[in-house]
Amino acid sequence: MTILYILATIFGTLSGIANLPQAYKIFKRKSAKDISILTYSFLFIGALVWIFYGIDIKNFPIVITNIFGGINIGLVVLGWFFYGRNTK
Repeated sequence: MTILYILATIFGTLSGIANLPQAYKIFKRKSAKDISILTYSFLFIGALVWIFYGIDIKNFPIVITNIFGGINIGLVVLGWFFYGRNTK
C-alpha cells in the first residue's frame, strides 16, 4: 500500500463527509429553502457512478470515499424533501 493510496483514502473520506455540516444545519433549522436540489442531485448521481466504477476496477479508496459522500449528499437531498419546499 503506497502513501498516495493511504492519503487518497483519508482525504477522500474527509471530502465525502464535507456535506455533513450542511445536512445537520438543514435538520436543525428545519429549513433547506436555499439548497439547490439540482446541484445535490447531480452530486448524488456522480457519487453512485464513482462507487460502481470503484467496484468495477476494485479500488477501495474510490469506493469508500464515495460511499461516505453519497450518504452525506443523500442526507442533504432528504432534508430538502422534508424542509426545502416549505414557504414560510
